[in-house]
Amino acid sequence: MADIKRETDGPSPFAASGYDFTKIPDYDNDFIGEEDLVEFERALTAPEILSPSQDDLLSPGPTPHNRSIFITALNDWRPIHQRVRKKKRDPRRGKDETREGFVYVLLKWPLLLFVLGWLFVLGVSYLFTRLYIYLYEHWVTWRGRRNRLRKDLQKTKTYEEWVEAANELDKHLNNDKWKKVDEYAYYDSKTIRRVRDQLVKLRAKAEVEDTGLNFDSGKGIKAVDELRALVEACVKNNFAGYENPRLYSETYFGTKSLVQSFVDEAEKSLQLLLKTKQLDHESKRTLFKHLYTNFGRTALCLSGGATFAYYHFGVAKALLDANLMPEVITGTSGGALVAGLLATRTDEELKRLLVPALANRITACHDDMLTWFKRWCKTGARFDSVDWARRCAWFTRGSMTFREAYERTGRILNVSCVPSDPHSPTILANYLTSPDCVIWSAVLASAAVPGILNPVVLMKKTKDGTLTPYSFGHKWKDGSLRTDIPLKALNLHFNVNFSIVSQVNPHINLFFFSSRGSVGRPVTHRRGRGWRGGFLGSATEQYLKLDLTKWLKVLRHLELLPRPLGQDWSEIWLQRFSGTITIWPKSVVSDFWHILSDPNPERLGRMIHVGQQSAFPKLKFIANRMKLERLIEEGRRATRPKYEDGSLNNVLSEDDLRALLKNAKQNSAGTAPPPFSRASSRGSTSGRRSPAIGKPPPLRTQISGDKKTDEGRSGTATGAESPSLGTRFSGWWKGITQPERAQLRRRSHRSGYSSPYEGGRPQSMIELRPSKSDALDYWDRQRSEDAQEEDHAQLSRRGSIIKELERQSQVFYDDENFDVSSGGGSESEEDEEGEEGDWDGVERQEDGEEDFGQR
Repeated sequence: MADIKRETDGPSPFAASGYDFTKIPDYDNDFIGEEDLVEFERALTAPEILSPSQDDLLSPGPTPHNRSIFITALNDWRPIHQRVRKKKRDPRRGKDETREGFVYVLLKWPLLLFVLGWLFVLGVSYLFTRLYIYLYEHWVTWRGRRNRLRKDLQKTKTYEEWVEAANELDKHLNNDKWKKVDEYAYYDSKTIRRVRDQLVKLRAKAEVEDTGLNFDSGKGIKAVDELRALVEACVKNNFAGYENPRLYSETYFGTKSLVQSFVDEAEKSLQLLLKTKQLDHESKRTLFKHLYTNFGRTALCLSGGATFAYYHFGVAKALLDANLMPEVITGTSGGALVAGLLATRTDEELKRLLVPALANRITACHDDMLTWFKRWCKTGARFDSVDWARRCAWFTRGSMTFREAYERTGRILNVSCVPSDPHSPTILANYLTSPDCVIWSAVLASAAVPGILNPVVLMKKTKDGTLTPYSFGHKWKDGSLRTDIPLKALNLHFNVNFSIVSQVNPHINLFFFSSRGSVGRPVTHRRGRGWRGGFLGSATEQYLKLDLTKWLKVLRHLELLPRPLGQDWSEIWLQRFSGTITIWPKSVVSDFWHILSDPNPERLGRMIHVGQQSAFPKLKFIANRMKLERLIEEGRRATRPKYEDGSLNNVLSEDDLRALLKNAKQNSAGTAPPPFSRASSRGSTSGRRSPAIGKPPPLRTQISGDKKTDEGRSGTATGAESPSLGTRFSGWWKGITQPERAQLRRRSHRSGYSSPYEGGRPQSMIELRPSKSDALDYWDRQRSEDAQEEDHAQLSRRGSIIKELERQSQVFYDDENFDVSSGGGSESEEDEEGEEGDWDGVERQEDGEEDFGQR
């Protein structure tokens, strides 16, 4: 559950200590030197270097210092210096992107005027519909004691007070009865109940085994292995629908009792698997890697919105006070400034920073109107880039890079930037894609709205600490124009599949409307089964919103929109603005008047409080998610191999390197490792794999010129040189004849196990082919009739719930290769071979992600 202890929080927005700017950490430290600003200004004013074929000799523009000017007369009778006709202004669109044709030219402007007029009519209709819904709820829904309890809920100042008021309101609305009933259409209650009961049973047995009571290692499968298999099958993103937001949208606080008990039991089971000594280190590492891949990560996404972005401070404070701040944080435009502050400060520093006194450090809009007007007439922008860089650097602790911020706080900062070219791809700057990029330059680029701030150059920090232009000096601008919430990029880089979006964009905030309630804000009339504003009101709102979207897409696809300030504005309405959880703080009319002005402490205090209030209803949902995610991350870090500087951790994992070295040296000495499957080497307890097939003979690692042996094995070092990598590769395709391969497959199929060497071809680069005799006779030497019968008895003793979950979780392996005719209990020979290859690919991908994240 979220932390509700007041003593762990920082100053309240209403406390007097929150208005004392002298208590803000590093208040008088600007963190940035003048030399960094000089380099930034030099990069902004540097001319764009053109290739010789692109030079325009008729345009006397600035010339780079390393380029000479070639001057000549047009002919012998005309002078060198003469009046040249003024160059025509560059078109808004290039020739290659302008639609041609008589009909297009004829109908473009009439169609544009018609669509804009119809959009205006739809917009006015939408405003009247929302007004009707507001009056309906005010006069019909919120009456009597229900209205008084709702006002008490809105007056709370801390999360502890909010929880008490929410529980009282739920009790009055009979939402407690809904929590106790397991059945609900938006999740599989039967599966959740059976898994929860089985987790309780297996965890109790595993705890008894840990104490050494009633434990016999020679008989049956241990309970901890069954618990491991069950946890790996059920701890997944939205398993059986238990993370459906609808489960948290019927009450003000909490969810179904069954769902809550399942989450709590999964947490206890993960704790047991992390601490138990019955599982070896490799089994734990494999387990938590698979859990990480299936469960994913959580990201906090802060939208743009000019000074509306200061509501993000309240959302961040609510998450911080509840100890629920995610490690992955992304920000765009104004949200990038807040994200930069969160990612460069520790928790203790943030608790003292997120106070109303922080307004004394927000001075980006300090110039008067006359200065703004002169600058806009001269440069086309309202603000000065270098001045903003000086004031923004305090929020990012000076010229700190993305990598330095990650090393200091452990948080992964992401900033969306859009190139000045309207058709170039956007970037998501973070410690992986741009580790040496300076954060304040990315924040400025993400906030460079056309007409407000000119496009800027990203800066990077060199090894000696000086700043130079990043990405060849190309210029970037506001990320909200195209990627306000970069969910696809976050999923690609950091496996993010659960997003907490704080949305404050003023042009989109009005259109956030949940006709059937949202997380922590249910529809209170008709026992939660009604519609906000009645069915007609909700239906009209939905129709108008969809019709607005349709006509905006028509403008974009027909390319009817002009480009004011040289920018394509079509994506400003049509991109995705929501996430798994979307928080939209309630703004007031005065916020629009102060949209480009600095807040005073009183106004910032109100915005922090409103941001907290908007986040309180979502904290229970986030807490249930984060308790499992943090245990999985703790398990990965505890079992992750340790690397030294200069190792190849970005190419292969430590285990892959050891296996490659071990098998290569053994091949050079003429000994081949036994052909055991990769699934068994990982310690898999899947029903289609044996937990053990007998220990292979000791493997000797021979290293040329060294007396060291492989870790955990002993052997005599020799001076024999290992064959070249090309020689070993060429040996893979030779040696085993086709009849011998068929014989090996038949023996493997009869014994119920899959060999990674079927067909004479290894499944990955780190598996080397064994010798013929060892490969053909291995199963006969290791397996006997008694051992096969014992394994069959062990597998049959597994509970039916585990078999059922394994059949349902075939997608983790390969759905296309699943043998439906067998009823989910077995696979054909070809299916096993294909599945083994999929396992190998997943393993290599996960190793690469883990190793790359270690850097």
